Amino acid sequence: MGSLLEPNRPLKIWLNHPRKRVAQGIKMDHRKTLDGQAMGMMVVLCMIWGIQQVALKAAAIDVSPLFQIAIRSGVAALLVGLLMMRQGVRLAAGDGTVRPGLLVGFFFALEFLLIGEGLRFTSASHTVVFLYTAPLFVAIALHWKLPSERLATVQWFGVALAFGGIVITFLGSGQPSREHPNLSWGDFLALMAGIAWAATTVAVRLSNLAKAPATKTLFYQLAIGFVLLMLATMALGQTGFKPTPIVWASLLFQSLIVSFLSYLAWFWLLRRYLASRIGVFSFLTPLFGVAFGVLLLDEPLEPGFLAGAILVCTGILLVSGYGWIKLTRAKINGAP
Repeated sequence: MGSLLEPNRPLKIWLNHPRKRVAQGIKMDHRKTLDGQAMGMMVVLCMIWGIQQVALKAAAIDVSPLFQIAIRSGVAALLVGLLMMRQGVRLAAGDGTVRPGLLVGFFFALEFLLIGEGLRFTSASHTVVFLYTAPLFVAIALHWKLPSERLATVQWFGVALAFGGIVITFLGSGQPSREHPNLSWGDFLALMAGIAWAATTVAVRLSNLAKAPATKTLFYQLAIGFVLLMLATMALGQTGFKPTPIVWASLLFQSLIVSFLSYLAWFWLLRRYLASRIGVFSFLTPLFGVAFGVLLLDEPLEPGFLAGAILVCTGILLVSGYGWIKLTRAKINGAP
């Protein structure tokens, strides 16, 4: 990597998550800078990722969010498995990916168990904001773990800003209601889900999965997650299923669009464009999540939560987009 991209390591770490990582063997010098097509696709992808919690919440009356997530994980695992067969990617005990694969599958299941339970107590807009604190925890963990992943001063400021935003969102969560009986508890579970997502990313980064095809790592997550989440669904007595049009639409959207096609589109983008440029758009996801929660589910938008969410998103932008910001500033200043 060129020296100008080196300060952007936390963004590269985040992009190396199996949900956001391109398969090995793609050379950076073949990738393009952003154009209208890439920016348009990234906005659409962030909209899709932002609305998924809203879809879970919308169908929660007829099927619990946890059961929905288990079903979509199973369907997506089947689709990814078929894609792996077509690509000739195989699961092999000798490649050193089985143990870390089991670990990331566990963290994946834990993340979505926490999301499913959290959505029972808090709103979709709250959930997506707390979930997308994951890049902060990834950056902090790898800062201490790997000398090459040290954070810059601006990024530490972003971390502090985001954590201040988290505190403000908790303090400004608003009053409980019939739809959201315990906002603080649900928010806490969503924050723990973000930490579980970060643990998944760190486990991938520090294991042989970092060198494996993205489809293999994603399959480990989806397949193991499906098994564990189904067990959790049965243990918690949340297997009720009322086949309404909203339920079928939600499951189709989540299984086909969110868990399969959106990530294929992301991989396609990473094969053709510079990761440091397109990854900075990821901070839009919580913004879209809040907007869709308010518009589609009529969720309240408390002033305290809104102020905290803005600080969280700003912090994420400073941490994950530092390399992009530095490149942009260099261009403005006329650097070669």
